[in-house]
Amino acid sequence: MSDDVDPLRAAWPGLSDLGSVALVGNAPGTDAGVVDAAATVLRFNNAPGFGGRTGSRVTHLALVNRGGQMREWLADPGFLDRPVVRQARAFVLPFPMLPEEHNRPEPVCFTREALAMLRPLGRPVHILPEALHDEARRALGRHAGGRPNPSTGFLVALALLAGRPAGAPAIEAHGFGFAGWPGHPWAAERAWFTQAAAAGRLRLHPPPTDG
Repeated sequence: MSDDVDPLRAAWPGLSDLGSVALVGNAPGTDAGVVDAAATVLRFNNAPGFGGRTGSRVTHLALVNRGGQMREWLADPGFLDRPVVRQARAFVLPFPMLPEEHNRPEPVCFTREALAMLRPLGRPVHILPEALHDEARRALGRHAGGRPNPSTGFLVALALLAGRPAGAPAIEAHGFGFAGWPGHPWAAERAWFTQAAAAGRLRLHPPPTDG
């Protein structure tokens, strides 16, 4: 990534450089007390266990803005009343907006609709830029080859590390099981997280079944 591109501050202002950060994935085994003690708590999509086993705080909620999951949320009249949505102070959409001409005939990008749906809440919505996706594909390509399709969790983790100074506390990553939709390069993402942990920039708390 070129020196003049800062994928975090360009699209995600206001996140503390030095505060503690809990990044909460969807796998079980999260320590609710540790998560809730963090200054910043980032969750994803439907946030399984929110309000219970994964803790009850959220500052940022990442919502996948392409594909069937967002289409489902847009059709749900009660989506904005979900506790995790109501309590989030800001939202992150991980994919940049596709031009209209690239979103036909069958739409896959619902960024415009998501922005309209979230607007009544009056909270910031940050869209991660294409430059970050380019960097994600490069990082994962070292382990997976080809043109890998990064998960939302990976994109957000990469954005966090790209925007934090070397002296900031390690990001605490909870509930990352590196499994799910087969289109994501899970083994490559696990390898990247392991390298980030070895460098002291991230601390990975694997689920109990992770062996």
